Amino acid sequence: MRIVAALLALALPLTAAPAVPAAEAPAIALSSVVPAPLEVRQQGATFRLTDRTVIEAPRSARNVANRLAEALRPATGYRLPVVERARTNKISLRTDESPGYRLTVTKSAITIDARDNAGLFDGVQTLRQLLPPAIDAATPQRAAWVVAGGEIADRPRYAYRGAMLDLARHFHTPDEVKRYIDEISRFKINYLHLHLSDDQGWRVQIDSWPRLTAVGGAPGTGVDGTGGGFLTKADYRDLVRYAADRYVTIIPEIDMPGHVNAAQVAYPELTCDGVAPPPRTDTAVGYSSLCIGQETTYRFVEDVIRELAALTPGPYLHIGGDEAHATTEADYLAFQQRVLPLVAKYGKTPYGWNEIDQAPAAKDAVLQYWNEEPTFTPVHASKVVLSPANRAYLDMKYDPSTPLGLNWAGYIEVRTAYDWDPTTYVPERAVLGVEAPLWSETLRDLDDIEFMAFPRLAAIAEIGWSPRKDWESFRTRIHAYYPRWENRGVNFYRSPQVG
Repeated sequence: MRIVAALLALALPLTAAPAVPAAEAPAIALSSVVPAPLEVRQQGATFRLTDRTVIEAPRSARNVANRLAEALRPATGYRLPVVERARTNKISLRTDESPGYRLTVTKSAITIDARDNAGLFDGVQTLRQLLPPAIDAATPQRAAWVVAGGEIADRPRYAYRGAMLDLARHFHTPDEVKRYIDEISRFKINYLHLHLSDDQGWRVQIDSWPRLTAVGGAPGTGVDGTGGGFLTKADYRDLVRYAADRYVTIIPEIDMPGHVNAAQVAYPELTCDGVAPPPRTDTAVGYSSLCIGQETTYRFVEDVIRELAALTPGPYLHIGGDEAHATTEADYLAFQQRVLPLVAKYGKTPYGWNEIDQAPAAKDAVLQYWNEEPTFTPVHASKVVLSPANRAYLDMKYDPSTPLGLNWAGYIEVRTAYDWDPTTYVPERAVLGVEAPLWSETLRDLDDIEFMAFPRLAAIAEIGWSPRKDWESFRTRIHAYYPRWENRGVNFYRSPQVG
C-alpha cells in the first residue's frame, strides 16, 4: 500500500484542483517544532499558502526549493512554481551569513535565510512542521494552509546529529534505507552511519575481494538465515546521492578486527590456520578475529578501505573496533596502529567505537562511545560521538512486552532516551555530537525499523540540536507530531509516556 500511495503522489498532476480550506483553525505555534528551536518570537499576521504562492530561490538553492515544492504539492494541489524572483505571496529561500537558519513569517512572505543549503534545508524542515499535519498526506486535503507570523532564529548545538542502521545482521534494501533517510532528515539528522559487515553477513561490494558479497551477502546469511542481500557499488553511490540531496552524509562501517566471521567464511586466508569457520546466523559476539600477525590481513584491510573511501564523499570512514574479545590486547593495539593511518592515507577521518582509543594512533580519530558508564575520559582522541547503549540504542525494547528488540542494556522508553546530556559523559569541548544506533538482530523490514526508531530517534535528535531540553514540552510536541507519521504510514510506537 505504501508503494501505491507513493506512486499516486508522484503521479499527481500539477493542474490538480486546489484543496478546499477547512474551517479556520489556529495556526500552529512556532515553538511547537521538534527539535525545539533556539529562539522564537511569535507575532504579526499569518501567512496563507494559496494557489498563487510561489517558491523563490537562487539557482544555488534550487535543490532545496525543489525538495520543498515536492513536499507541499501533493496535499495542497497547488503548483508552487520555483522561480528566481517574486514580489509577494512567496516562500523565499535566501543565502546570507546567518548561523543555522532564520525563518521569518509575515502576511506576504515566508523567508528562510541561511549560510548554506544545509541550513536552508533545516529551515524547510521546520516550515513543514508549521503547516497543518495534512501537509504530509499523499493526496489533496481540506485544510487551511496558514503559518503563524513571527520569527525563528535557530542553529544546532552540535555539528553531528547521527543515526545508524545495521545492514549486516539483516539486510535492508536501498528503498528501505531511503525511506529511513526521509524520516530522519525531518528531525535535522545529518549523518547516517551504515553498519555494513559483521559475523553474519557482508553487505557492500568490494571488487578486489568479490567473494565477500558472493558468500557473505548470499541468501541464508544474517541472523536466523533470513537477512541475505548486499549493496552493489551502484546501489551505494545511489544512496550517497539520495542522502546528499537531503543533506545527510553517509558513513560506511566495516567492523574489525572482530566481527569478521562472514569475511573469513568467504576468505579462509584471513584466519591464522587458513581454515574457514562455519557460517554464523546466531547473535553471539566476540568470538572472531582477523589474524593480526599476517600481511594478508593488511592487504585485505587496505583494499576495503581504499575502495570504500573512493565511493564515499563524506569525511568519515568507520572501522568498528568493538567487542574484539578474541584478539589479545597486544594484537589489538598493533592492529589499530597499522589500520588507523590507512584511513587517513585515503583521505578520510578515522572513526571507531570507543575501544580504539587504546591506540596512540587514535589521536586524530573520532570515537563513538557506546558503553553504559555515565562518564568517559578519552586517552588519545579529542572528539567523541555519544551513543550510550542504555540511552541511545534504538534496538533496546521499550518495556518487557515489546515484541522486537533486545534488553541487555535495559529497557529504553521515550523519556529514558530523552533524559540525558552528552556533557555528563565527556566535557563539552570533546563532544562532536550524538548518534542513535539501530541494530538489526530482531528486525526484518521497514515496519520493524520504524517501530523501534520512532519516537525515540526524535528524542536523540533534540539532544543533538537543542541546548535546552524539557520533557513535558517534548512530550507535548512529539504527541502533536503523531498525525504526520500517521499520514505517511509510519509504523511508530505509541508510547504511554507520551499519551
